[in-house]
Amino acid sequence: MSAFGKVAVLLGGRSAEREVSLKSGNMVLSALKKRGVDAHAFDPRDQGLEQLIAQRFDRVFIALHGRFGEDGTVQGALEYLGLPYTGSGVMASALAMDKWRTKLVWQAAGVSTPPYELLAADSDFVGVGGRLGLPLMMKPAREGSSIGMSKVTSVEKIQAAYELAAQHDEVVIAERFVDGVEVTAAILGGEALPLIRLETPRVFYDYEAKYLAGDTRYICPSGLPAEEERRIQEEAVRAFRLIGCRGWGRVDVMVDREKTPYLLEVNTVPGMTDHSLVPMAARARGIEFDELCIRILEDAHVG
Repeated sequence: MSAFGKVAVLLGGRSAEREVSLKSGNMVLSALKKRGVDAHAFDPRDQGLEQLIAQRFDRVFIALHGRFGEDGTVQGALEYLGLPYTGSGVMASALAMDKWRTKLVWQAAGVSTPPYELLAADSDFVGVGGRLGLPLMMKPAREGSSIGMSKVTSVEKIQAAYELAAQHDEVVIAERFVDGVEVTAAILGGEALPLIRLETPRVFYDYEAKYLAGDTRYICPSGLPAEEERRIQEEAVRAFRLIGCRGWGRVDVMVDREKTPYLLEVNTVPGMTDHSLVPMAARARGIEFDELCIRILEDAHVG
């Protein structure tokens, strides 16, 4: 499609999610080429972004996950270069990458999100367990793909879980575990796609369950009552917009046993691998992978 000009697919990078990004980016690259787009792989770990100008690229599809790709840094550089790029802008990308600050915005706007505490090395870990209850989730605030996350089932294990998370980020949160159904709301063009319900025999939906395991179940349609699904979709879109996000993304949600949805986080550059959720939700809407990539690329913008 000559209308897009020469397209760079940013993939790989230097975050902890590099391997997942390479998978996502190569699948996107293949899909765009299949649709006749003049698309090329571009790994910012191996060449400077100024090469995007030197090599006369017209548009950028961001398939970088995690830091230096999903956190506003690349978005800011591309805006400085004047190159249209896919997904959310600088502020929304930076905010969504930070689970703690995302929660602050959501709480101010009345979005339901699990209770949490911000931790430090000298925190009263026993007190945290007493206030939040057990089990709880320990999370690096600015990592994706469940890297550094763990489910804590006893007070004695809270400090070790904190230390694991702190290896990946100086900002760590402990979050009350929501016992219920895990669903995810893919968003495309400002609209929520059909919800996907996730089931895994593992302790939680971790890195292995997301990208490697063959025993994770993805249920779409979700099986939730239509009115309940509609309410979750509407709240996911509202939460997405509150952060300032646009284009495409994914909002992760836990629904407790009283049918209350608790929003966990926003992913502004979700995975696009063969295990990924946005392509799965798009297929349920009748949008095949190639078409999904084209729609995301069509929405590329500067600023």
